[in-house]
Amino acid sequence: MAQLSFHSPIGDLTISEEDGYIVSLDWGWSPFSEETPLLVTCKAELDDYFDGLNPSFSAPLATTGTDFQKQVWQIMQKIPYGKTMTYGEVAAKLGSHARAVGTACGMNPIPVLIPCHRIMGQNGKLTGFSGGEGVETKRFLLDLERATSPQRDTLL
Repeated sequence: MAQLSFHSPIGDLTISEEDGYIVSLDWGWSPFSEETPLLVTCKAELDDYFDGLNPSFSAPLATTGTDFQKQVWQIMQKIPYGKTMTYGEVAAKLGSHARAVGTACGMNPIPVLIPCHRIMGQNGKLTGFSGGEGVETKRFLLDLERATSPQRDTLL
């Protein structure tokens, strides 16, 4: 597995590639960093994202999880930049419960690229985030998107 670590506004991040797919984005620094064309492209797109340039991430993603988790992650990937949904709205689309959606969000192996930070609590309440500094990192990502999106504070 190839990995590339870099500094970002939300801390040190490491993206991992396996068999031509991005398989994870983790907080922290890997001592085994190496540049591959896919990792370099993915890092450049993340840099653009953090600069507020609203990129469409093009890296092919491969996730490992349950069928339900993958369904939740697919819905998250359809939430446009600068918009949010609630756990309950995602649950309603899947005939499930908000708590199960929250658990799937917490298991997301590729945050930011699969934008679990765009999932909010009931009535738009800012709740849980498993990466970085938790809710503060989620707030940073949402504030970044809201500040640079032409469709601010709009629900999907």
